[in-house]
Amino acid sequence: MGEIKSAREIAMEKLEGLGEATEEERLRWKYIPEGSRLAARYIAEDCNLALELGKYDDKIKEYVIEGLSAILIRNISLPDNDLAKKMNGRAMDGLKAVKNAQVGLENVYSKIRHIFDHYQDMGEQQRNQAYLSLKTEFEAQVRQALQQQLGSLGGMQIDVEKQLQFQTEWRRRLSQLDSEYLKLLDELKQELAAIL
Repeated sequence: MGEIKSAREIAMEKLEGLGEATEEERLRWKYIPEGSRLAARYIAEDCNLALELGKYDDKIKEYVIEGLSAILIRNISLPDNDLAKKMNGRAMDGLKAVKNAQVGLENVYSKIRHIFDHYQDMGEQQRNQAYLSLKTEFEAQVRQALQQQLGSLGGMQIDVEKQLQFQTEWRRRLSQLDSEYLKLLDELKQELAAIL
């Protein structure tokens, strides 16, 4: 019969088969997370990115910028409230400070701003219409159900907005309305990530 190995022995054999990590891999493992932490600090404290990046030599700086950029791009979202708008501005300013291809960056920013403007103007109208439509639909359903149970409703007021089913359905519809904007924004975020 064969020898039975422990999980540790199997794992050690697999690690031996991988070989040593390259210098580049070690730098990536160390400095991409450092860039992520710098992005978090920039967003929270408004630190000077150029000054902070100046502390690294060029070989290391590219990994720091990679981690930093990934976090800043991830923080760009639909401008559905004032905090999101502020965060978008901070993230986009931060990317502008670290990316070299400013023309390409500005082209993508122009498309993002267009999506944001449409989301705030036309999207707001769509959301309001969808909300009123859903409210009317729910009120009719509740009124019909109550009439079947009670007969006459008299002057009874129905507040469907507080009902869990209404809120759940509204979140689902809102998610559907936002999904197209999110899809376009995700594509543009991928373009941002590709810009050096």
